[in-house]
Amino acid sequence: MAIKRNVKRTVKKVSRDLKKASNTHARQAKKLAALKLKKGGSATKRKKSTTKKKGATPTNPSLYARVKAEAKRKFKVYPSAYANAWLVRTYKKRGGGYR
Repeated sequence: MAIKRNVKRTVKKVSRDLKKASNTHARQAKKLAALKLKKGGSATKRKKSTTKKKGATPTNPSLYARVKAEAKRKFKVYPSAYANAWLVRTYKKRGGGYR
């Protein structure tokens, strides 16, 4: 029983100390503080959020698909920063938009 309390106390102390440190440590402290400890001292599993973050959606999917196919033919490595930048620029030039 004493060991279990010590674990909880130690986690809280580390969390408190980290908050006083730099931003990186402050984020780590937040994560430690968010842990829900079971009686045995182990952390419980957190539920994943069901809401997904979505990016911008093309307003003209058929045009977007055509430009994307062009990008795949044009660039050796398609999912790259250059290829995606070209895709967006060309899609917008041809009248496409995003929501």
